[in-house]
Amino acid sequence: MISNPVIQALLATMFTWAVTALGAASVFSVRTPSRRLLDAMLGFAAGVMIAASCWSLLIPAIEMGVAYGRLNWLPATIGFLVGGIFLRLIDFFLPHLHPDRPEGTPEGIPTTWRRTLLMVIAVTLHNFPEGLAVGVAFGAAAAGDPNYTIAGAAALALGIGLQNFPEGMAVSLPLRRAGLSRGRSFWYGQLSGAVEPVAGVLGALAAVSFHALLPYALGFAAGAMIFVVVEDAIPESQSAGNYDAATMGTLGGFLVMMILDVALG
Repeated sequence: MISNPVIQALLATMFTWAVTALGAASVFSVRTPSRRLLDAMLGFAAGVMIAASCWSLLIPAIEMGVAYGRLNWLPATIGFLVGGIFLRLIDFFLPHLHPDRPEGTPEGIPTTWRRTLLMVIAVTLHNFPEGLAVGVAFGAAAAGDPNYTIAGAAALALGIGLQNFPEGMAVSLPLRRAGLSRGRSFWYGQLSGAVEPVAGVLGALAAVSFHALLPYALGFAAGAMIFVVVEDAIPESQSAGNYDAATMGTLGGFLVMMILDVALG
């Protein structure tokens, strides 16, 4: 069994990247999924991220803050706020375009970059905190923290992987509708998940090297993920008017991730 947490994080995030690629491969399907089904799956992804932020990140971060006494919530709170603000700043400055709004105005600083690249950047940016969360989880487990186990980190990776499937579809299908070939749509779709192994390795290294910062790192990952959910995943899942399907998908995703974390964590 592999005991190096960096290798564990790398393998786990390679898995989440592979599931993103599997979702992106939907452009090769004879029948593309209906928008209602896609919105339900995007809602599922949002639910998984919300539950992971709570059960796998914030609660352990608060429990790790025992050294702060009655202020044990402080490191998680600081990390959460910094994570959300960090994503907001990157969102504000980095040019990008949300895949569900390919005809809209690009966000961030003005640029002449192609719209395809801007759409890929948007999803790549939002995949970073997912890989970071997985890496920190494996690093925390290897550091001997009682709040984390290898099984719990693996459960988080599995949950992130499940929600990456509709995310891969959410990139490749709009690109296909925008006129790109199936091959290029798939390529850009899977490429959006390539940042996760990088973030996973960085997260594991940080967790092992700076154990005292673990609650802050977990809170940071949670804040970044919640930002992505509220700013992108939920609005995108409801943009076509499939409110009920998206909402039920969110509930389902939350329950699946909660069960995975409690059963395996």
